[in-house]
Amino acid sequence: MNLTEQQIVENWEQLTGKISTTFSGDRLVHLTNLYDTLKDRMMFAPASGIEHFHNCFIGGYVDHVLRVMKCSATLYKTWKDMGADMSGYTIEELAFSALNHDLGKVGDIENDYYVPNASEWHRKNQGKIYNVNPNIQNMTVPHRSLWLLQEFNVKYSQNEMIAIMTHDGLYDDGNAAYLKTWDKDRKLRNHMPLLLHQADHMASMIEFEIWNRGGVNASAPLVKNSAPIFKKKAPKISTANDNAQDLFKDLFGDAS
Repeated sequence: MNLTEQQIVENWEQLTGKISTTFSGDRLVHLTNLYDTLKDRMMFAPASGIEHFHNCFIGGYVDHVLRVMKCSATLYKTWKDMGADMSGYTIEELAFSALNHDLGKVGDIENDYYVPNASEWHRKNQGKIYNVNPNIQNMTVPHRSLWLLQEFNVKYSQNEMIAIMTHDGLYDDGNAAYLKTWDKDRKLRNHMPLLLHQADHMASMIEFEIWNRGGVNASAPLVKNSAPIFKKKAPKISTANDNAQDLFKDLFGDAS
């Protein structure tokens, strides 16, 4: 799947619009500064490094975040309709956690998280389009997400911290301390981490299905037990020092 210049811009405007309408006060000021500072990189970042994972294409990160935010809002209503206790967290906390759950995939202040894979064999045979940048400090994505937030003075609650840290569920063994507790007093105080993981997993699976259909919409029949429908060339990802206008020219050519 490849996004057009217009789709990349529209996704970014939708994301920043959600930020401006969901948050307020100092938190909005600092979030806006964070997203404005990392805009040139964030707009073009992929959501994963392997094409059959999810959204492994230019602009895939923002597309994924928007989908997780939508899934989490939908699941919030579902949990509420099914009688769940919604008093342990706020809708703003859920939106904040969904917005920033994968923030660490943008990289640090100076470096991209993903860099293009120079190995044509791995791109062609394994679909490994990107590698993790060897110049970036080794850190889990959730921990880098929290680190970036504090670097830009964005405050977050305990609910938000735990949800961001554990959004990969039990796919990450480190989350067992939060998610596999047998003492009733050590259990999660609310279900927001579970809901966010469910939303992230749902979004990722839908993105895989879109890829498996060849990038067409979800109403098309899913191709099961088949090889990938198409092969993509290794895309070019932006760097922290790139200018957005130069990136557009490089990716899409001069505007007519």
